[in-house]
Amino acid sequence: MENILNAFSSFFKTIYFPQIHITDILEILLISFLLYQIICWFKKSRAWTLLKGIAVLAFCWLFAAIFELNTILWIFRNTISVGIIAIIIIFQPELRNALEQLGKRNFIASLFDNGSNEKKERFSAKTTNELVKAVFEMSKNKTGALIVIEQNVALGDYERTGIPIDAMVSSQLLVNIFEHNTPLHDGAVIMRNNRIVAATCYLPLSDNLEINKELGTRHRAGIGISEVSDSMTIIVSEETGDVSVAVGGELFRKLDADNLKKKLSYIQNNSLDVKRFRLWKGKKNEGKTS
Repeated sequence: MENILNAFSSFFKTIYFPQIHITDILEILLISFLLYQIICWFKKSRAWTLLKGIAVLAFCWLFAAIFELNTILWIFRNTISVGIIAIIIIFQPELRNALEQLGKRNFIASLFDNGSNEKKERFSAKTTNELVKAVFEMSKNKTGALIVIEQNVALGDYERTGIPIDAMVSSQLLVNIFEHNTPLHDGAVIMRNNRIVAATCYLPLSDNLEINKELGTRHRAGIGISEVSDSMTIIVSEETGDVSVAVGGELFRKLDADNLKKKLSYIQNNSLDVKRFRLWKGKKNEGKTS
């Protein structure tokens, strides 16, 4: 029995047990969180398909290494530097989008949050009512409209592509802007707080291949601006008169006045949350998730 105990004692003495500190645990948690976020980002973007293509190439390299296929290995060795540059170029839109998403998260601001429960309204209840009134008046007449409501991410670059307005939000003004055959009806209106700052603005079109093919340029532009900013875009279809809202790369379709007013109340109180948006009635078009 004593010999068995001595054998076990000798065995465990040969095993190295590193000392684990709080900083080690913190590093493990941070790395795990980052890896999880990266994997989620890959799965929710086109990068996932590209990554599977790279995995196939990696499998071919491993196969060549095991069976000593020297010609294939030579090709891999001489193209690896070019391949790294090619990967950066191929993933450029996805990398840019990931950095934009990271920049939209107020990590630093949250660290200095004083815990105040006071909420400053982004725009007034009167502005909300004027917006809803204008949108559904245009919906009834099948007048196409694209209204972008700015939040924390500044839309100055897109504002400069249009014509400055700088006027208080009113239903009459919005209906007038989007009226057929008027100089300002083409393009988007950008709204900041209680004011319309510009009209006929050009927006980036979404290149998401999962967007329903029945949707036109106006809807694709609404989704596109919501992919590169935290804005909320109201879209009125010229063909059907349906009212939709684009937020975080997702499109919520066929909203009624009550649903639109509820969605506006979120950004009115600076508490937009795409996940909570999904709880409300409204057909969501298949699109990018954030």
